[in-house]
Amino acid sequence: MDPRNRKLADQLISYSVKLQPGEKIYLEIKGLEALELGKELVRAATEAGGVPFWYYNDETLSRGFIKNAGEDQFKAWGGFHAAIMEEVDAYIGVRGATNPYDLADVDADRMKWHDEAYWGQVHIPIRLKKKWCVLRYPNPSMAQLAYRSTEDFAEFYFRVCTLDYAKMSRAMDPLAELINKTDRVAIKGPGTDLAFSIQGLPAVKCDGGRNIPDGEVYTAPVRDSMNGVIQYNAATMRGGQKLENVRFEVQDGKIVEASCDGDITKLNEALDIDEGARYFGEFALGVNPYITTPMLDTLFDEKIGGSFHLTPGNAYAQANNGNKSALHWDIVCIQTPEWGGGEIYFDDVLIRKDGLFVLPDLEGLNPENLK
Repeated sequence: MDPRNRKLADQLISYSVKLQPGEKIYLEIKGLEALELGKELVRAATEAGGVPFWYYNDETLSRGFIKNAGEDQFKAWGGFHAAIMEEVDAYIGVRGATNPYDLADVDADRMKWHDEAYWGQVHIPIRLKKKWCVLRYPNPSMAQLAYRSTEDFAEFYFRVCTLDYAKMSRAMDPLAELINKTDRVAIKGPGTDLAFSIQGLPAVKCDGGRNIPDGEVYTAPVRDSMNGVIQYNAATMRGGQKLENVRFEVQDGKIVEASCDGDITKLNEALDIDEGARYFGEFALGVNPYITTPMLDTLFDEKIGGSFHLTPGNAYAQANNGNKSALHWDIVCIQTPEWGGGEIYFDDVLIRKDGLFVLPDLEGLNPENLK
């Protein structure tokens, strides 16, 4: 038994979902390596006075259904899980698939039916209204993506996931307050010179309550206010393809030209899926001090300390600028010196330079104050 699993489970139950006595919680465990954390979650939920329901959902097990079921079977499967989700008060999903490509040979129709059942019947309409938290769990495939040994990656993972998120949340308050009273944002850096408004759109703290790892404060740009060019420096995945150095030219909020190192066709196909895909739905600043390099996993990469992401596509309900799209694509730009540096201005005042906050009220979010 790894004592770090016990610590993480206690944090997830008491802090992330704040499970209360008598509340029912749905625990979804994916991947053999995640079972130890799953056991601790069952223990922690029970000790908190809750009533846990647990479900193991590794693709090596579920592919026999997903690869062969018909549309009506998927609907029935979704309805079965929807009824369970309706009954609970909280949900924690631990995702650690051994092979992220285990469903790569499933035909497009069945994957569509699966997504309509899993997301369309259960998670989007029901789970998002509950108390919930989703996290990855370390395994060899994730370590490979991070270019780390399995043991080293596990050490990194537990440092990130057992961060003092309550302390981070308090340190986020001045940034959230500043965002709430800011009109104009300007971002400058290698290949980037961009300006837009966030006036009237609220700041949202991501402080360990919905994702683990966590560490960002987001809002959204006024939909038609953005002009300039942005050059992202963290690689991203789309349609099974790795895209690097994604570059957007933006006029009146709309991406009018897009390029990258990689499959430009894939890039533009994503941006052309609907009208809203070429507008932006999120602007966020990453502040997690333990995440410093990208690993092609959005849940980690978007939290990199000293980064920001501007997201083509759908806006979140909590900071809704009116943009609707089937796309929500978090692409990351890192502004630490090792990645070329950069500056962010709020209403012509420099707030962050080369990944570090320079205003005294915001310095609590710099790495030395969060570790």
